[in-house]
Amino acid sequence: MTVIKDQIIENICYTELVYRRINKKLKINFKKSEIEEMLLDILKTTEEKWCQKIGKNFYVLNTKNNIKITINSNTYRIITVDRIKKLK
Repeated sequence: MTVIKDQIIENICYTELVYRRINKKLKINFKKSEIEEMLLDILKTTEEKWCQKIGKNFYVLNTKNNIKITINSNTYRIITVDRIKKLK
């Protein structure tokens, strides 16, 4: 694992608002623990080349799950999770 991935996995945290945001954006209805488990699994399985820091955020792209996770690089809080648009 990369230093970035290690740091994120070790320090990741959530706000109440982000749980609702994730459910809404991904069109799911997961409990907090299910969201945390899903994102931890995605982080662990994402190749290091798809984890990068740009400005004040970390971006983790996982093409297998079509997900982009945005994380604040100072607090390690999940900001949002978006579906990646598939190219036709």
